[in-house]
Amino acid sequence: MQLITGKTKLLGIIGDPVEHSLSPVMHNAAIAHLGLDYIYVPFPVKQGDLAQAIAGFTAVDLVGFSITIPHKQEIIPLLSEISDDAANIGAVNTVWRTASGWKGTNTDVVGFIAPLKTMTHDWTQMTPVILGNGGAARAVIAGLTNLGCQEIHVVGRNPDKLARFYQSWSHAPNITSRLKIHNWNNLTSLIAAADLLINTTPVGMSPHVDASPVEESLMQKLKSNAIAYDLIYTPNPTQFLKLAQAQGATAIDGLEMLLQQGVAALEIWLQQPVPVEVMRNSLKDCL
Repeated sequence: MQLITGKTKLLGIIGDPVEHSLSPVMHNAAIAHLGLDYIYVPFPVKQGDLAQAIAGFTAVDLVGFSITIPHKQEIIPLLSEISDDAANIGAVNTVWRTASGWKGTNTDVVGFIAPLKTMTHDWTQMTPVILGNGGAARAVIAGLTNLGCQEIHVVGRNPDKLARFYQSWSHAPNITSRLKIHNWNNLTSLIAAADLLINTTPVGMSPHVDASPVEESLMQKLKSNAIAYDLIYTPNPTQFLKLAQAQGATAIDGLEMLLQQGVAALEIWLQQPVPVEVMRNSLKDCL
């Protein structure tokens, strides 16, 4: 058991709910391995109480914190500075203290592309297809832009939401020039062309573990050398990834994104490398 004293430095995560978060598991495992006098704590903060919570964090000298639903957008006006990725996405998930105040970024971008960067593909020649156009898709789009993908295809079911989603990127011409928006009816031809097929929808998440955002007959059109990436990390693998693997595709699950976004955040707070394998094993043991 870690000895907590008056000198122990505080890190944490805010959200509502926050009890389910696996962030304390991986961060405290890394901190213990490094032998540092830090502790990472979950803080339940209800919508409407955010400004009061941040003022409290300033008062108690919190070093930094993670942010989950529903505060990723609401936090931005309370920060003195945000990164370009956070500005493009319109959401922050990691905050740290600076001399001029709180600074925020979005490490979901780094987390998403981390497993892709280990591959030898020329991403300028790859065709990514994103299933879904919610908040998770935004970090994926920013990540694919950072990788150098020239066209990014987004598929959604609601034409009005798709139009608003496209318009929401108007501040980022570097992204809108790459974005191609499609109705779900176009999925047949898109899957056949996809080099990277990414599920950002909640379809397939527990308890509906037998569901897939793409039916089996359509997944049979996926190329055998394609990559299928599901942001869901439980169950592992999801039905979506099982169907992709049946076609010979390479599968990446959401656990690696969860891990790598946490690694990026902890390195910001601690200003040193962190034990990635320790964090990965802590998540696997917990799940």
